[in-house]
Amino acid sequence: MRAGLFGLVLAAMVAVVAAAPALAVVRVVATTTDMAALVAAVGGDLVSVETLIPPATDPEAFEPRPGDLDRVRHANLLVRVGLGYDFWLDPLIHRVGDKRLMRGGTAYLDASAGVPLLEIRGQSVVSEGGHAHGVANPHYWLDPENAAIVTAGIVEALARFAPAERDRFVANRERFLAQLDARLQRWRESLAPFAGVKFIAYHNSWPYFARRFRLDVIDFVEPRPGVAPSPAHLAHLIAQGRKAQVRAIVHEPYEPDDQSRLLAEKLGVPFVRLATSVGSLPHTEDYFALFEFNAAMLARVLGTPRQ
Repeated sequence: MRAGLFGLVLAAMVAVVAAAPALAVVRVVATTTDMAALVAAVGGDLVSVETLIPPATDPEAFEPRPGDLDRVRHANLLVRVGLGYDFWLDPLIHRVGDKRLMRGGTAYLDASAGVPLLEIRGQSVVSEGGHAHGVANPHYWLDPENAAIVTAGIVEALARFAPAERDRFVANRERFLAQLDARLQRWRESLAPFAGVKFIAYHNSWPYFARRFRLDVIDFVEPRPGVAPSPAHLAHLIAQGRKAQVRAIVHEPYEPDDQSRLLAEKLGVPFVRLATSVGSLPHTEDYFALFEFNAAMLARVLGTPRQ
C-alpha cells in the first residue's frame, strides 16, 4: 500500500517538474535597452537580461554605477553597441579581469559586427565634449533592417552557452524578423509621403533611421557632439533652415531642449521629440514600439505632404 502510494506521489512530482517552464539558462548583460530587447527577442524564456544604462539616460555620457561591476562580473554573455558608443564599458571589463568578457572572449559580443556602417571616420575612439565617437556613427539599431544582422550574432553567442537550444534561438529570431518585416512595410508606407523632407536634429542620432525612411537630416543643433550651440551657430542654423525649407526640429529624449525649441520657433516649424532607444519615451517599451512611436509621431507632426 505504502509502496503504491509512494509511486503515485513520485509520478506526480515528475509530472509537475516536466510541466514547469524551463529556467533561464543564459544570464545576459547588455549595455543598452535596445540590445537587451533584441537579446530577449532571440532568447525568449531561455535568457535573463539586465541592462546597464537606465532608459531615457544619455548613453554616451553615462557613468557606471557601483553595482554595474558585479553585473558584468556575473554575466554569462556581455552584449554592447560598440563603435565607441559605450566606451565606458572597457574600464569595467578590465577591472573584472575575466578574459572571457574581453574582446574576442567567449562571453563578449560587439553587436556592431557585420552591420553596414555610416559616417566611417577611420579613427579610434575619441572623446568630444563628454561624448565618445569611434570609427562610425553608432546608432545603427535605428534602422530596423540592421536587426537581422544583430540578431544573427546574438543567436551564435547564445548558442555557445546553450548549444542544445540553438534551434529555439533560430526559431525565435525568424519569428521576430517576420513580425518586424511586416511592421516595417507599414512604417514605410506611413512615412513615404514625406520622402526627402528636411530636418535639423539636436544630436547626430538619425542617419540610419533617415536612410531607411528616406528622410534628410541637414544639420545639428550641437556644433559637435556634447557641445552646446553658440548664438552664431544658432543664427547659421536659422538661415540654413529657411533656405532648405526645413520641416521640423528633431530632439532626443535626454538632451536639454531650450535651444531646439527656440530654433523651431524661429523657423516656424514643429519641435518633435523622438525616441532614440527602447524605453526612452512612454509607449516605446520594446523594439517594435520604438518604431511605431517614431513613425506615428513624424507622420502626425508633418501632416499632409507638401505640394
